[in-house]
Amino acid sequence: MHEPLSWRVSRKSLSCRIALALGLASALFVGSSSALAQTQAPSIELKPAIMSLKASRTLLLDVAHAGDRLVAVGARGHIVYSDDNGATWLQATVPTRQLLTAVHFVDASHGWAVGHDSLVLHTADGGETWAVQYRDPELEQMDEGFGYLEKPLMDVWFRDANTGLAAGAYGLLLRTDDGGETWDDVSFDVDNEDGFHYNALAAIRDSGLFMVGEMGTMYRSADYGDTWETLENGPYDGSWFGVSATGEPGGVIAWGLRGNVFRSDDFGDTWQEVTLMTPNNGPLDSTLAGGGLTPDGRLVIVGVGGVVAISEDAGRSFNVRIRSDRVALASATALDGDDILLVGQRGAVTAGPDGAATSTDAVVVPVPATEE
Repeated sequence: MHEPLSWRVSRKSLSCRIALALGLASALFVGSSSALAQTQAPSIELKPAIMSLKASRTLLLDVAHAGDRLVAVGARGHIVYSDDNGATWLQATVPTRQLLTAVHFVDASHGWAVGHDSLVLHTADGGETWAVQYRDPELEQMDEGFGYLEKPLMDVWFRDANTGLAAGAYGLLLRTDDGGETWDDVSFDVDNEDGFHYNALAAIRDSGLFMVGEMGTMYRSADYGDTWETLENGPYDGSWFGVSATGEPGGVIAWGLRGNVFRSDDFGDTWQEVTLMTPNNGPLDSTLAGGGLTPDGRLVIVGVGGVVAISEDAGRSFNVRIRSDRVALASATALDGDDILLVGQRGAVTAGPDGAATSTDAVVVPVPATEE
């Protein structure tokens, strides 16, 4: 942990990415009913992220493609990008030191990252420089030192360069229709009176938008975020930490605690359990965090304990690898060729097609402005 924290017991579970960020994965992933919610003394004025040689080797929670570029986000406001297929990384100029949880690009230039304090950042140059578009307005009205319950944003998705959604803790849902110049709180557009956390968003081919969260909650939008329907009879009542398209029309796959994975061919009307087996032929019991459909059509799902699960048949079956380092992983994507990029507790790691280590496992930031 990099910053002093205080804690308050909550009835709600933290998202997987927050738990990873706090280095408490093994403690918090034992069940969805016995977790903690984070509070900390606010920093009213944003401070820029410190440039560091270690930025690509410390906690990273999400990665996205910006054209041919890779952009990853994580702890202490670190955003790093690579133009050589993950071999080397540069650190972006970022106006915050807050934990960043997710990143999304609509093209090679325009992207958004979200994180704690309901923070939304935007880039127009492929991730090299970032600016604040939104942060929790309550922060501007608080006395210094007053403790507060954070409302982190956990995922972000844009329909195009104008319309996007950001979802997070306690049922927070934000929307923009002008590229992020203004953001509206549309939380009441979703039937979520208990304020369950939203953990992930995904566009589903030829169908709409899907959103998942804690306590087995699932929501879908056939008009890509304009209206929402709550799925009343989901396949699992534990927390979902990720959701993705399968690549097929109407195909959805969701995952979460204790290796639970479920797949739908009809945009969530019906579900089939997908059993993940470890290399020793036992059922996987590790919590799955992030990942999704890669540009080359594979599904890659990763989690705690070095789990990497890869599917080449739209999520019907997975090959599972437990990496020897057992490091918690938060997300993944495909690299040019057959290799994949993993991000997690030790930053960005290049892996082979099966998720195993390669000779390029260590990556560096070559040109920082200053050393932390």
